[in-house]
Amino acid sequence: MIILLGSVIGGVLLSAQSSINGAFSRKSGTYEAAFFTFFSGALLLAILILFFGEGNILKVFEAPKWQLAAVWFGVGYLFLTVVAVPRIGVIATNIATVIGQLSSGMVIDHFGFFGGLSVPFTWERMLAILLMLVALRFIYVGNKKQRNETERL
Repeated sequence: MIILLGSVIGGVLLSAQSSINGAFSRKSGTYEAAFFTFFSGALLLAILILFFGEGNILKVFEAPKWQLAAVWFGVGYLFLTVVAVPRIGVIATNIATVIGQLSSGMVIDHFGFFGGLSVPFTWERMLAILLMLVALRFIYVGNKKQRNETERL
């Protein structure tokens, strides 16, 4: 239950971060907002490693190279979020992100990639993705309509 609650809180923080970074990028620039986020995160993590680290940081280089590629996914996610939020809004960005996560997760599950559990792709899973795409369309159109009305005023 604590893990679920933590995940919900993580989702709340992610939405808040997306919104704040989107606004920040309008003032400072997209690259600058992404850089500041990663730089301050790196400083915080360096302090945490210094005081609470569990091992040798150089062991990172002993990991398989394909595992190290995951850092680029995080960078890509943050950068694309900073770009998207000011243009399509927080909720459209977040639901598009969730659709991407679930779609790729279903492929990973289906084939059991990365040593994970193999869970077959079913019509119910496909329907779930399709319904989320419909929801994304409604949200996007609603956002666009609202923006147009606001601009007329």
